[in-house]
Amino acid sequence: MEQALNDSGWRGSPEVWLEAAYESLLESGVEAVKIQPLAKKLNLSRTSFYWFFEDREALLQALITRWREKNTGNIVKQTEAYAETIAEAMLNLFDCWLDRRLFDSPLEFAVRSWALQSQDILSEVQQADRIRLDALTKMFVRFGQNAVSADARARTTYLIQIGYITMQAKEDIAVRMKRIPEYVAIFTGQAPQQRELDRFFARHGYSPQ
Repeated sequence: MEQALNDSGWRGSPEVWLEAAYESLLESGVEAVKIQPLAKKLNLSRTSFYWFFEDREALLQALITRWREKNTGNIVKQTEAYAETIAEAMLNLFDCWLDRRLFDSPLEFAVRSWALQSQDILSEVQQADRIRLDALTKMFVRFGQNAVSADARARTTYLIQIGYITMQAKEDIAVRMKRIPEYVAIFTGQAPQQRELDRFFARHGYSPQ
C-alpha cells in the first residue's frame, strides 16, 4: 500500500504543475514558464510533467484557460447578477476589482504583458476585451441606456479599470472605498443608495469610519 501511494504521488498533479506555472508567470513572465525550472521548483522529475501535459504549449494553454474562465467569466457573470438599479449593477461589477477570487489582477497584468510578445495571446486578449465590453454594454442597456450611451459608459468603466491594472496602481483600501460612490455616479450617471453601499461594503468586510 505504501509503495502504491508513493507511485501515485511522486508525479504531482495537473493542479500542482499549473499552480507552479502560474506563480512563475506572475513573478517573471512567460519566459520563466519552462518545464525543467518548474520541475526543480516542485522537486519533481521532468518526465513526471508529461503525465499531465503533452508539452509546454499545453501548459501555457492551461494558463490562458484559467485566465479566460476566471477573469472574463466572472466579469460577465457579475454584469448579469441581479440588481435593482444600474448603480447596484455597477457595484456588482466592482466586486471583481476587490475580490481576487472573482478577478485576478496580477494574472491579468501578466497575460497582457505576455500579449506584447505573442500574436496568439494578443488575439486572446482582444477577444476577451470584446466579450467583456459586450457584457458591460448589455448591462447598461438593460437599465435603459440607449446603444450609443451604453457603449460609451461601458468603455469608460472598463478601460479605466484596465488602466489601473496596467499601471499597477496601488491604493489604500479606505481611499478606494471612499471613491467608490463617485466612480459609480460617474460611470452610471446615478449615485448609489446608502443601502446599496452598505451591502457592498459588508461583503468586502469594510466598515466606513
